[in-house]
Parts: sequence; C-alpha cells; structure tokens
Amino acid sequence: MKEEEKINTEEPVVSGSPADTEEETVVSGSSADTEEEAVVGDSPADTEEDAEEEKDPLEVAQAEIAELKNQILYKTAEFDNYRKRTLKEKAELILNGGEKAVSAILPVIDDMERAIENGDKTDDPAVLREGMELIYHKFMKALEGLGVKKIETEDADFNTDMHEAVAMVPGMGDDKKGKVIDCLQAGYQLNDKVIRHAKVAVGQ
Repeated sequence: MKEEEKINTEEPVVSGSPADTEEETVVSGSSADTEEEAVVGDSPADTEEDAEEEKDPLEVAQAEIAELKNQILYKTAEFDNYRKRTLKEKAELILNGGEKAVSAILPVIDDMERAIENGDKTDDPAVLREGMELIYHKFMKALEGLGVKKIETEDADFNTDMHEAVAMVPGMGDDKKGKVIDCLQAGYQLNDKVIRHAKVAVGQ
C-alpha cells in the first residue's frame, strides 16, 4: 500500500522544443501585396502637352506672326543704322580723302617758298637750278609715297593701255617700229591704275 500511496514528485517531461510547442504564425502574401496600390497622376510634361494641344491654332499662329514681325523690325532697324553709318563714312572719305596727299605735299611747298626767298640773294643760275632739282626730287618722292609713279617710256614698246600716240615717225628702221621714240607728256599711274596716259611719238 505504501508503494501505491507514494507520490511521484518528478516533473513531467515535455517532448519537443519550445518552437514545436508554439503555434506558427503564417503570414500570407508580402507587405506590397497587402498595401493598396498608389494611383500615379499625370506628370507636368504631360500636363504641358495637353495644354498646348488645347490651345487654339489661330492663337499659336498669331503669336508666331508677332514674333516674326518683331524680328523683321529689329533687322530693318539694324540695317538702317548700318546704311546711315556707311553713308557717313563715305561722305567723310570724299570730303577728307585728300588729307594724306596734302600732308605729303606741304613740305615741298615749304621748300619752294624758301627757294623763292633765297632766289633774291643770288644771281647764279646753277644755284637756282640745283635748288629746283632738289625740290623736284623731293616732290617725286612724296608722290611715290602716295602710290604715284611715272610711266616708263624710254625704249619702251608702244602700249595702248599706258601710252597715247600723238605722232607717228616714219623711216626709223625696223628696230624702232612700234617703239616709243619720244615722250611729249609724261604719264602717271596711281597704285597700278593709269590716271594719265603718256603722250608719245611712235616709230612707223
């Protein structure tokens, strides 16, 4: 009887781990599936395109015409200013175009005035001639600086572009035929442009 009345004091044994004893929580689906889908609205670009499509074609055409008219007015004013400026520059060039030539000649005039004053102090023709020759060479040098040069005629072939025949000289021989025999008036060129033909006598 004592064995029957003996109380089992041992703790009961629980089979399995705590994880096995706990109920598993099953979550069906992801958080993205459970969330409501966000509604995406129209972008600003789409809004602008819709606004442009809604514009009246007549208004668009009138705006383009107004812009073109402004451009034309601007270009016209710009061209008018350019034209006025060009005309002013041409007028100044015509009015003062000889300034460089006059400035180059002034020293020659000074020499001539001094020669005239000194001419009363001597009666020697050689001295006067020497002074005139110096002035002449100085004057020719000034002209060369301006692009002026004398047309060569000595032993030159007759050239209608540079020479003007005022006389024909017969009996000069075959070697002188078509050649300049004498220069009656000198010709000049300005920057390779003939400004006065040389008047010459030509062998015939």
